[in-house]
Amino acid sequence: MRQVSQARSASNVSEHQSQQVSETATGFVFRAPLPASYTNFIGRYFFRFLFTVQGIGAFALITLGVMLSKFGRASQVLRPLVRKEIARSGVRLLPMFLFLSAVLGLLVIGQAVSWLSRVGAVNYLGVVMVVVVVRELGPLITAMLVLARVGTANVVELGTARATGEVEALEALGIDPVHYLVVPRVAGMAIGTFALTVYLILGALVSGYVWAFLQDVPLRPDQYFNQLAASLTWIDFALLALKTIAFGGIIAMVTCYHGLAQPLRLEEVSRATVRAVAQAVIACVLVDAAFIIIYLTAA
Repeated sequence: MRQVSQARSASNVSEHQSQQVSETATGFVFRAPLPASYTNFIGRYFFRFLFTVQGIGAFALITLGVMLSKFGRASQVLRPLVRKEIARSGVRLLPMFLFLSAVLGLLVIGQAVSWLSRVGAVNYLGVVMVVVVVRELGPLITAMLVLARVGTANVVELGTARATGEVEALEALGIDPVHYLVVPRVAGMAIGTFALTVYLILGALVSGYVWAFLQDVPLRPDQYFNQLAASLTWIDFALLALKTIAFGGIIAMVTCYHGLAQPLRLEEVSRATVRAVAQAVIACVLVDAAFIIIYLTAA
C-alpha cells in the first residue's frame, strides 16, 4: 500500500509539473534571454510573431462579431463616441495635414520637375503626381501620422484603464468593453483616416501645381488637371477607399489589442505602446504591398 501511495503522489507531482510547464511555455518565449545561437534567436522571434498574429487576429474577429451582433444597440451612447473619434482622428489633425500636403507637393514636384525637364517630359507631371501621391505616399503617410498621433493615445488610454481596473468595472456593470471602447475607435479611425487621406491628396495635387508654376514650368492649369484626370481610373478610387479604411481599422485593432486585450501594469504601458506602433507599421506596409499586387494584376 505504501508503494501504491508513493506512486500516486509521484504521478500527481509529475502532472502538476507538466501543467506548470505548459502554463509557462508561452511566457518563456516572451521573457527568455537572448540565446547564443542565431537559429534559436530567429526561431524564438518567429514564434513570438505567430503568437502576436494569433492574438490580434482573434481580437479582430471578436470585435467584428460584436459589431455585427450588437449593431444598432445603444446607438445614443455609441454615436457620440464615434463622432468624438472622428473628430480626434480627422478634424483635429486637419491643419497639420494641410501643411503636410503643401510640403508633399513641393517635394514631389521639386524632384519631378528637375528630372522631367532634363528629358523634355514635363507633360507627364500629372502622371507622376497620381502614381506617387494618390497611389502610394498619400495613404501611407496619413496612416503613419494617424498612428503616431491617435494610435499611441489608444494604447495609453486603454492600457491605463486596464491597469487601474476600469475595464473590470465596466464588466461588473454589464457593459461589454469591446462594444463600448473598441468599436467606436475602429469606426472613427477608419472614417477619419479616409477623410484625412482625401484632404492630403487634394492639397498635395493643388500645391504641386503651385510649386510647378513658381518654377516656371510651361504647363497650364487645364493641361495639368487633364493629365490627372487621364491618369486616374475607377480602380484608383476603389483601392484608395479600401486601403485607407483598412489602414484605419488595422491601426485601431492593433493599438486597442495591446491596450485592452492583455493584462498590464502601469509601468508596462510604455512598452506596450512601442510594440503596438512597430506592429501597426509592419501591418500597414504588408497591406500596402498586397494592394500594390492587386493593382498590378487588375491593371
